[in-house]
Amino acid sequence: MRNRVVFTTGVSGSGKSTIGVLLADRLGWAFVDADDLHPAANVEKMAAGIPLTDDDRWPWLRAVGAAAASRIEHADAAGTAGASGESAGVVVACSALRRVYRDVLREADPGAVFVQLVGSAALIGDRLRARQHHFMPATLLGSQLATLEPLGADEAGLAVVVSAGPETVVAEIISGLALT
Repeated sequence: MRNRVVFTTGVSGSGKSTIGVLLADRLGWAFVDADDLHPAANVEKMAAGIPLTDDDRWPWLRAVGAAAASRIEHADAAGTAGASGESAGVVVACSALRRVYRDVLREADPGAVFVQLVGSAALIGDRLRARQHHFMPATLLGSQLATLEPLGADEAGLAVVVSAGPETVVAEIISGLALT
């Protein structure tokens, strides 16, 4: 199996980073949090309760795709896929709310797979309000939900409901994507 990129996607508070870290740990893969790649201007805008525009997102999404591709290239160069045929990969936590955003990420790796983490507005809102020290305020949840586009039937990946615990969600992802 070749090296792979799996994106954990969804609105803020859906568990992209929590699930992404756990999934990467379980698979022995690298992890990248796309939030760490936002330019300061984007973080300041969101912290002020102002939704990002597509013009804000395009350079960031290209940087996210490049970071994922770089991790895979590094794994290929290091030969970490191994003789056993096990894959090396990277899990990237990135909102990727719209198909056009996922298309930009696929430019860096056409074989990328997307796991869309979904939950009720009430559940996600509760999670956001309980968070501390995160730049994304709960007041932007409505705009994110309005922007969210489900994965298309022709997009590689799956949607997973996040109301279960993180371990259950990760097990469902591993099974659903046949990552074992």
